[in-house]
Amino acid sequence: MSSIEWIIFNIEEVRRRSTNVWRSIPEDKLHWRPDAEAMSMLEMIRHVLESEHYYHLAIKNKGSLDAFDSPFESRPYTNVEDELAFAAGYHEAFLESIRSYTEEDLKEISIDRSESGYVRDLGDMLLRIPYHEAVHTGQLLDYLRTAGVNRVRIWD
Repeated sequence: MSSIEWIIFNIEEVRRRSTNVWRSIPEDKLHWRPDAEAMSMLEMIRHVLESEHYYHLAIKNKGSLDAFDSPFESRPYTNVEDELAFAAGYHEAFLESIRSYTEEDLKEISIDRSESGYVRDLGDMLLRIPYHEAVHTGQLLDYLRTAGVNRVRIWD
């Protein structure tokens, strides 16, 4: 497999495991949060999906966006399937964008997010995006434990 294929495999594998966790959340727990300042479970799912879209645009821009008009922002929070359906086109566009890069692009294209404290090459950035999702999936597993909900097995 090429580096691009491995990156896509990693993104898809992280998303597969995330959606297994997300779909396992009981409807009556979607708005549960461990404290008043924390995101709810559904807010965290949207945060992951929206962040992937932002990162895709930042990569295309080769740096942070001056303004981000999120298509997710005005949507009401409903359920996991609705979030996934809405994000599906953005996710596929992100994967298609990755497929358009070459091995050389992974090293030669810089993503300047200086205002966030870093400049990364494209390959590095593309590996950090699913890591962000995986961290939040781990948080959701902790949320489920804290809320007394059985957790789906993600290690298959």
